[in-house]
Amino acid sequence: MSSVIPAQARSKQLRACLLCSIIQLPVDFRRNGCPNCEEILQMQNNQDRIRSCTTTYFDGVIAVIDPEASWVAKWQRTSKYVRGMYAARVKGRIPEDVEAELETRGIKYRPRDQTDQD
Repeated sequence: MSSVIPAQARSKQLRACLLCSIIQLPVDFRRNGCPNCEEILQMQNNQDRIRSCTTTYFDGVIAVIDPEASWVAKWQRTSKYVRGMYAARVKGRIPEDVEAELETRGIKYRPRDQTDQD
C-alpha cells in the first residue's frame, strides 16, 4: 500500500485524507491519489491539492481489513471504502470548492473531526 520507510520517519510524514480519513504517505497520494475520493479530490500528481485535502493532524489509527464486515468501519463511516489505515479523527476541513462539488453531487459533507455526530 505504501512505500517502505523506517517507522519513526514514516509517522512524521503520514497524511490523512480530509474527506475519507485514509492515511498514506504523501508520495502515495501523489502517485495514486486517494483510493476512495480521487474522482472528487483529484490529488494524483497535484502537490497543492494534496496539501489542501490532507493533513498531518489526526488522532488514532484504525486498521481496516474487511471494511464491509467491520463494526468499527461502520462506526467510522468507512465501510464502503478500500481496506487500509484510517484516522479515528482528522483535524481540518476540505476546501470550499470540494465542499461545493460534493453539494452539487447531492453528497452531504461530514467533517472527520467528530464535530458532526449522529
